[in-house]
Amino acid sequence: MFEAGLPVTTVVSDRPCAALELARAEGAADVLIDRSLYGGYGPSFDRQGFTATVAATLVANQVDLVAMAGFGTVLTQTVHDAFPNRILNTHPALLPAFPGWHGVRDALAGGVTETGCTVHLATLEMDAGPILAQQVVPVLEGDTEETLHERIKVVERALYPATVAWALAELEAGRSIVPPIHGVPVPAGREGMST
Repeated sequence: MFEAGLPVTTVVSDRPCAALELARAEGAADVLIDRSLYGGYGPSFDRQGFTATVAATLVANQVDLVAMAGFGTVLTQTVHDAFPNRILNTHPALLPAFPGWHGVRDALAGGVTETGCTVHLATLEMDAGPILAQQVVPVLEGDTEETLHERIKVVERALYPATVAWALAELEAGRSIVPPIHGVPVPAGREGMST
């Protein structure tokens, strides 16, 4: 997002990671909301408390649009109330096919000849929100989960920033973020896009 010149003001993570260091280096707020303080990854995880802290942090930092990537936690209604239809997510498959944590592995196991990347509005249900943009990536003979995922990431690195830029422009124009009829325009020299 920084490389695309997008106005990133705040980076939130649930664990220490390189994204927080990058935020610091780029002059954006870097906020660690340590998931372990909310029960970690087991059955004692306080999803509501964690979500309330995330939402309050984003509001306090005057965030207009939330772009999740690799976050992996389904947040509760609290964050959707704070940012209605303003939370984007990216997924390494052509939704609605292969939702969930293992989209690439599931696509390979499903024997499909193509998969790809999807940018969608986040909802309470994982990977089920309205699709904003998709890009097809062919599955090649001999692909492993790692090789296919790397090719999907190349597409994602163009498609996601372009979709975020489009969504910000929609908000700045006073419009709601709704799935575009002809897809999100991707800048020249970047991968094409389909919906």
